[in-house]
Amino acid sequence: MEFFTTFGALHYPLSELQLFHEASDDSVKRMLDDCKVARAAAKEIILDGNGKSARLYVLLRGSLEVRNPELNGGLTDGASVRIVPGECVGELAVLDEEAQAATVIALEDSELLVIEGARLWRMIDECNGVARNLLRLLSFRIRAANARLRRHQKVGEFYRQLSYVDGLTGMQNRAWLDQHLPGLLDNAVSAQNPLSIIMIDIDHFKKFNDEYGHQAGDDVLRATARVLKQALRPRDFAARYGGEEMMVILPNTNQKSAMVVAQRLCENLRQTVFFADMHKPLPHITASFGVASLASDQTSADLIATADAALYRAKHAGRNQVAV
Repeated sequence: MEFFTTFGALHYPLSELQLFHEASDDSVKRMLDDCKVARAAAKEIILDGNGKSARLYVLLRGSLEVRNPELNGGLTDGASVRIVPGECVGELAVLDEEAQAATVIALEDSELLVIEGARLWRMIDECNGVARNLLRLLSFRIRAANARLRRHQKVGEFYRQLSYVDGLTGMQNRAWLDQHLPGLLDNAVSAQNPLSIIMIDIDHFKKFNDEYGHQAGDDVLRATARVLKQALRPRDFAARYGGEEMMVILPNTNQKSAMVVAQRLCENLRQTVFFADMHKPLPHITASFGVASLASDQTSADLIATADAALYRAKHAGRNQVAV
């Protein structure tokens, strides 16, 4: 970047510069007259983001790009801002005397008014209009940065929730269970409310997969998930525990009511036609169900072990049934 003239020699209208809008009195003009104006070629780096800068740059012609990960809370995607004539960069580094966080690059051949830090402070001290404009500028920057952070937080929350969903069945996954089941148990104990879970295992699923293929097996898992979710209340949860095992969590539900829910789910599965459109005859799909209700001294692992034991009893008794 090379200096080629002074600002006073350009006769540039101060009213077109944000920092001096309605603040272009004679004292400000005098302080700006001998400030240097520099040319920057397209793609030239004006500030590299690695060192301190005691200068404010006001864009007179051309356009700049500000790349600043801090604008997006440390995220690099989309963290760039375009600067157009009349706007400025570098004010924060002058005000707080910290290292310049942003990298500023000329997008095209550009001209910039360069104001040294000491001179900017004099303008702030001597002209209330400059101080007000600088405050407005900083307020706008803060609001814009906060808006970016909120957008990224929403995107981050979306992907976090997505990571808790089983891609095949659309149910909650094991990671969700590990994260949320202990909290559901704690809430139930502290509120002295009942809570029950149902462990579900699709009968002879491994044999089905071996004989008819994994694509047909995936269809069974998806259809089973639909049957379970359609029969539950909005406050209940359904999750894929692993493989062909699934879990239903029933907050505020005692063992007797959980048995009723499990019997209904078992019957719904028994009556579901899984392969109506397939030419090859396939066996009917059923599942076994194990019910367990929370005791006050149980952990989530204890509760799951109790439901697993009940599930084993249902399978040992001949499958396609509910046990407790």
